[in-house]
Amino acid sequence: MHKLTRLYQLINILSLDIVAGAVISALFFAKIFDVNVRVYGLIALGLTVWIIYTVDHLRDAKKIRHPASTKRHRFHQRNFTALIFFLCLAMVIDAITIFFIRQQVLQLGLILLIGVIIYLVVQRSLRFLKEFVIAGLYTCGILILSLSLTSIEVSGPHYFHILQFGLIAWINLVLFSWFDQHYDQKDEQNSFVTVAGDRITGFFLYGLCIFNYLLAVIHSMLWGFNIPVIILLMMNTVLFLIFFFREFLAQNDLYRLIGDAVFLLPIIFLIQ
Repeated sequence: MHKLTRLYQLINILSLDIVAGAVISALFFAKIFDVNVRVYGLIALGLTVWIIYTVDHLRDAKKIRHPASTKRHRFHQRNFTALIFFLCLAMVIDAITIFFIRQQVLQLGLILLIGVIIYLVVQRSLRFLKEFVIAGLYTCGILILSLSLTSIEVSGPHYFHILQFGLIAWINLVLFSWFDQHYDQKDEQNSFVTVAGDRITGFFLYGLCIFNYLLAVIHSMLWGFNIPVIILLMMNTVLFLIFFFREFLAQNDLYRLIGDAVFLLPIIFLIQ
């Protein structure tokens, strides 16, 4: 069990669970929008997500002049050269894969890429908006494969699903910033909590979770209670419980392992 835990911690540090969550979430929305996603699109999505997260972590690790406070940044400091090699390899494979994806997906992907580049340039100036922007970019990336190809009319319940998912991504990031606040302050990294403080961040997290519950109630009243709503509720509830039991889950970074695994839950919808 201990070896499995250490393996999953390594997977988490390398952001591979985030990649898996992104692919599963993309398939989740593809099923909602009745789109048959090609494997090339999923490979391009997974590689792009890993490249963005790894570039971000490597850049942060490089800027920290002392041994980093977090396990993730220390790992990227120690293995900087090897990760650069794999990053370049991933970029080459991603570039080749792009030639095989549908034109509609490619066009929207290039627009999103511009947004990501802008984010990486202005990241340190975003302060408390950092998590909001990342959540927005992440949600847009997840939706590209389905919204660009769907033939069904996008209506009210779909917008509710998208809004709920985006809120879950935002809650996840603000929650992580709350746990990492002391490390961020030590390493001079900006986040929502380093700007807003503990108390406001706590109220904000509870507020976002409750608002997401209200969206599920409104959806159920207007369009019924379906499986996607249940799964999004489960994801929201897990994040809510992580913050509620934050003192216990702060040990050994359990909050991060569980929080990132939240985006694997939509697989329930795919296998049923």
